[in-house]
Amino acid sequence: MQIIRDIATLRRAVAALKQGGKSVALVPTMGALHEGHLSLVRMGRRVADHVVVSIFVNPTQFGPNEDYAAYPRDEARDAALLAQEKVSLLWAPDVDVMYPGGHSTHIEVAELGADYCGAARPGHFDGVATVVAKLFNQVHPDMAIFGEKDWQQLAIIRRMARDLDFGLDILGAPIARDSDGLALSSRNAYLSKDERAAAVAFPNALKAAAAAIAAGADVETSLTEAATAIHAGGFEHVDYVALADADSLERLTEFRAPARLLAAARIGNTRLIDNWPVG
Repeated sequence: MQIIRDIATLRRAVAALKQGGKSVALVPTMGALHEGHLSLVRMGRRVADHVVVSIFVNPTQFGPNEDYAAYPRDEARDAALLAQEKVSLLWAPDVDVMYPGGHSTHIEVAELGADYCGAARPGHFDGVATVVAKLFNQVHPDMAIFGEKDWQQLAIIRRMARDLDFGLDILGAPIARDSDGLALSSRNAYLSKDERAAAVAFPNALKAAAAAIAAGADVETSLTEAATAIHAGGFEHVDYVALADADSLERLTEFRAPARLLAAARIGNTRLIDNWPVG
């Protein structure tokens, strides 16, 4: 597996991978890899001839009081995992390569980024859209794979790729979950033992609410009951629990397909997100 840190070498290496009409799938990550990330890599190997993984902890998507400095970083471990998964190339640029001096351009997907995590984390999705657009321009993949755990992010990237004519396929990979149902996340490492045990209340509440709504229960009542169950399970604060159109992210007061339950909640010092399909 090649590890590359400058754009000129990256472009030569990707061109070599594409010789003979071979296809390339990109899996963007911020490192701290877990089984969820590796499931994206395996999906990439199924749909493309080569997989390129990027590791870049993107400072522009972190707010002033968020965990950029503390975000876990272990490139050697991550690279070993990717080599085992037969990744062809690891793109691991430094901040000054991604954002050279004087960088002043950003991308905003205003409509899809205003609510949910966008409201709680102003500027977050501008940072995500900008760095992903740069990755698309740097790697020129035939397809890019993102986890469905951050459904709002996936919807934003799909809209951006469509609106800006990137000409690549955006594929969503199913949420990877632990045996008790908690969605795998790099931030799970921040949970204490007791918090980790309590965190299962989060997916359980969403699963129950999704089933109730699909069976015809009142949407507002079901969302309130889900938030109450998350609180009762040990979460200090529920940022939101909402029923949304799966494509436009419009909040729904009545169920219509395709729909998704979206939620974010805080336990201890850790903010978790999750979502659940309805119907």
